[in-house]
Amino acid sequence: MSTPADAPALTLLYAPADRLELVAKALAGAADVVIIDLEDAVAPDHKEVARAGLRRLLTDHPGRPVQVRVNALGSPWAVADLAAVAALPAHVGIRIPKVVDPAEVAAVAEQVGGRDLHPLVETAAGVEAAYDIARAHPRVATLALGEADLRSDLGVDSDDGMLFARSRIVTAARAAGLPPPAMSVHANVGDDEGLARSCALGRRLGFLGRAAIHPRQLPTIVTAFTPTEAEVDRARLVVESLRDASEVGGGTVVLADGTFLDRAMVEGARRVIALAERRRGGRGTAD
Repeated sequence: MSTPADAPALTLLYAPADRLELVAKALAGAADVVIIDLEDAVAPDHKEVARAGLRRLLTDHPGRPVQVRVNALGSPWAVADLAAVAALPAHVGIRIPKVVDPAEVAAVAEQVGGRDLHPLVETAAGVEAAYDIARAHPRVATLALGEADLRSDLGVDSDDGMLFARSRIVTAARAAGLPPPAMSVHANVGDDEGLARSCALGRRLGFLGRAAIHPRQLPTIVTAFTPTEAEVDRARLVVESLRDASEVGGGTVVLADGTFLDRAMVEGARRVIALAERRRGGRGTAD
């Protein structure tokens, strides 16, 4: 099964680069994007082996949407990681962890060729610089939070403590002309209800989609971020009502339930309709 070229990625699945069987399963599976991880999921003494196997891992899945998360700039492994990614096909994106300075993004871009850049903000300093990071280079394709490190940096252990940072990332991405960011991973793979609640909160804040650490999380994520039939019907009603009002020279309309609409609401309604239509037949529903 494949995702339409213009469909938004709702699911991004991490797979440790040194676990070949897990990466192969992820690449053959349902996630919209597979993130092959050289960083946190790989022990220091496995870094070299994991890095060496990257090209072989991608051979059987040409063109598959893939990102490689490298180790942070300044770490002992970063230079070799960047060289390994530079040798991969150009469609493979690079996920840059722990970014705090836009110059880091520009430096990575110079070393990995013309591929998409996906900076991760994981510290308070990174949150404060989020907009500049999002605009650091024309190849920046997405902006995202790395919440485990950020929670540690801020000394918080609840979603309440993430509210400002999450909203900041959503706003920075929008201001920079990037797509809505995907949420960070939900670490408890057995907590489907908690994952669903967290996704619902993220959707209300403006996120679209989520990274996962296990295939069983993908259907919950897709369900949470895909508009329901009722939401699509409502969006179509908004678009049609405002179109009819415009045709007779009006810019506003009041629906039968008393809801006041104006033209500013059309864009959001069209996004709902487009998302529902583009997700039909896409990935992420099963593994």
